[in-house]
Amino acid sequence: MTRALPAVLPHRQQRTRTRTPKVHTTEHITVATRAEGRVHSPVMILLVLLATAGILLYGQFLLNPANRGDWLPYCLVVTAEAILILQALFAMWTILSGGTDPRDFAFHHTQETLYDEAEIDRLGLRDQPDRWPVLVGGRRMVIDVLITAYGESIEKIEATARAALAMQGEHRTWLLDDGASDEVRDLAARVGVRYVRRLTSNGAKAGNINHALSLIKGDLFVILDADFVPKPMFLHETVPFFVDEKVAFVQTPQTYGNLVNLVSRGAGYMQAVFYRFIQPGRNRFNAAFCVGTNVIYRRSAVDEIGGVVTDSKSEDVWTSIHLHERGWKSIYIPMTLAVGDAPETIEAYSKQQLRWATGGFEILFLHNPFSRKRRLTIDQRLQYMVTATHYLTGIAPLLLILVPPLEIYFDLRPMNLHISVLQWLLFYCGFYVMQIVLAFFTLGSFRYEVLMLATVSFPIYVKALSNVIAGKDVAWHVTGRKGVPKSPFNFIIPQVLFFVFLAMTSYVAIVRDQENGVVTLATVWNVLNTAILLSFLVVAAREGRRLKLEARGALRIEIRAADAGTTDTAPRTVVARPALRPDGLAAVSPITHPARANALELHDRKVAS
Repeated sequence: MTRALPAVLPHRQQRTRTRTPKVHTTEHITVATRAEGRVHSPVMILLVLLATAGILLYGQFLLNPANRGDWLPYCLVVTAEAILILQALFAMWTILSGGTDPRDFAFHHTQETLYDEAEIDRLGLRDQPDRWPVLVGGRRMVIDVLITAYGESIEKIEATARAALAMQGEHRTWLLDDGASDEVRDLAARVGVRYVRRLTSNGAKAGNINHALSLIKGDLFVILDADFVPKPMFLHETVPFFVDEKVAFVQTPQTYGNLVNLVSRGAGYMQAVFYRFIQPGRNRFNAAFCVGTNVIYRRSAVDEIGGVVTDSKSEDVWTSIHLHERGWKSIYIPMTLAVGDAPETIEAYSKQQLRWATGGFEILFLHNPFSRKRRLTIDQRLQYMVTATHYLTGIAPLLLILVPPLEIYFDLRPMNLHISVLQWLLFYCGFYVMQIVLAFFTLGSFRYEVLMLATVSFPIYVKALSNVIAGKDVAWHVTGRKGVPKSPFNFIIPQVLFFVFLAMTSYVAIVRDQENGVVTLATVWNVLNTAILLSFLVVAAREGRRLKLEARGALRIEIRAADAGTTDTAPRTVVARPALRPDGLAAVSPITHPARANALELHDRKVAS
């Protein structure tokens, strides 16, 4: 836990008895929660050790030649499980390596003397903590806060901008608008932050940041996505690390405040173990990497590598690896200092995962950590290789989904017929159940949303892998960007096709088992996969209905606004003698207000698109 008050506070109070009472600069230090603590609990260590034992036993079971079945399904199972087992083993190793607090004596001493007390008193800034001069090692620091915006809602941008302005410690806040929005420009003027707009959008987010760096000259700079609202003590908890001249950046976790549906909860909880246990463990190897937001950089370190890396859409990981290759140090603290938005729609989730997975696979194929050209330690090479191959775990479910149909249609089994179902389940549960128990301990409960998304997301990762192999570029997408929502089924066509195939296979398997008078493991496995895909399609259908209702509501508001904008001098109706149709009857043509007609035409174009 973070210390609530420094030990020197009473001395300072005695020294200032004859002066006007003042608000001490450290009285609002946040206290870490149990999940953000610096030491692993004994229960956590025990669960990790048991999970590791389960992983090793399951791996031994699979690789035992006596247990091998038919080659095709066996290779599918071994390939998929090998990926999962290796990733799980490295995760356990990294978790056990953590548990130490990066905040050493130098950090705490710097934090206690972080603000220029004499200057604060001289200028009368006690009630303006956002203007307190910041000192690191006795030198005054110039800090810039960069908010990257690209089409997010104006409400989200304003919330982030106001919170950034209010952070404790003197700093300058910049709003980097790559969406070229006059509304965002006016917001910046109204709120009181500096506004920067580029003429082009080359380099996406990384290019936006590099353009800003050509204008600012601070010692440190913070990067915040427009939908991540920082807490007042962000600088107070991160800047003291820079007393170490080798620290290039300090990263804090991505914490989400919009876990309102299955997609956002699944996407958010999927990151929980990583931010609570994996990233802290990577501190041990100086391999904690930037995640794109809620991070503070040393300007000179970024200048040394030529700026934020623009060669990849995952500029955060690539910038980290280049800094580590130059011998710079990274720090991760598991303390929530900003709260943002997880993707709430299938479209947003799919685009986010595609971008992240593409960045990981690019490291694997274009910047392999084990290449002789990389100036990394062996621990850093291993950690970055784990990062580069992490999204292969998302492809593994595809291989496992294909195993039951091979048995149902072709009588091909992955394991020897002499292996009983009980033996299989014993080793299988030793691996998977312990993973669930560990996740339960981390998250506080079992999260079906995570299981669902982990099972059905394989088309995203297959596409990312194929894009990297083919050298195909991926367009930049922002998680919280506003715009006309599209049907979620536009992004899950492979999942729909797989559901139809598995549903038919389940029917065939059930009929076969009824004829044979025995329920097989393949049938149960296939039905379970079908049910998970079905639940995902139900989520997509509900999301589609919700988006249609929201579109209709927005249309009504647009029509009312158009109607309200008319004046009495404008003709509302046109009276004319109706023309006669060939049958002698009057042809009636409904008169529609021009504004209403334009709104309806706009809606028709949106639906058609």
